[in-house]
Amino acid sequence: MRRDVLELRAFYASPRGAAAREMLGRKVLEAWGDCSGLDVLGLGYATPFLDPLRPKARRVIAAMPAAQGVEVWPGGRGNLTVLADEFALPLANALFDRILCVHALEESESAPALLNEVCRVLAPSGRVIVAAAARNGLWSNAEGTPFGHGRPFTRGQLETLLREAGLEPTGYTRALYAPPFGWAAGWADGFEQIGARLWPGFAGLVLIEAVKQTFAVKPRGSRARIQSRAPGILAPVPATRDLRRKCFDGKEPRA
Repeated sequence: MRRDVLELRAFYASPRGAAAREMLGRKVLEAWGDCSGLDVLGLGYATPFLDPLRPKARRVIAAMPAAQGVEVWPGGRGNLTVLADEFALPLANALFDRILCVHALEESESAPALLNEVCRVLAPSGRVIVAAAARNGLWSNAEGTPFGHGRPFTRGQLETLLREAGLEPTGYTRALYAPPFGWAAGWADGFEQIGARLWPGFAGLVLIEAVKQTFAVKPRGSRARIQSRAPGILAPVPATRDLRRKCFDGKEPRA
């Protein structure tokens, strides 16, 4: 069962949520930059990480699963969010250059089906980042946070799911090394630097970037049956004496 959108919004308004937004948002910007002129989709609850991309991206849309609920974003301006069936997104094929999935896979009823939709709406040269709670991290056991609900993942599990959906992993990183406690939020940046060096396997989030697999297809010939008449068999006819004379001297044979 998915967390309600109000719970997610309340979490990101807390000190722990602010730390998670800062650490994860930093990784997205490192991978994608400012997304100048690109079309960006956030799937799950990705709005806390989409704000830095809006100024220069051509289009930014957030799709939130129906079981989770939807909120108006960005506040005070035109709404850019849509309530959607995560297995049948109301979006055209190959529409987005970048797709960010946060709080999308862990509580999905079918992660493979969700990633199939991601692959469908991703442009052939597009890139997707999937961020999920790490199985070995402390955050996957913190029930007071959205990362403590649903199914956590290992790097290998995410890579397998992506490949089965037609997406090829190209990059991998971790984030959120600070413990999931309120007092640690103010020290999140220090935990991030030290944890990446001393205990990389205990990060709270695992992030994998992938691209759509495209293959060159060569046209393959097919056999076609052609109906035609078989040529008649011509039997030699012996020439008579008069016919032989006509063929050689060009004169009509005498009667």
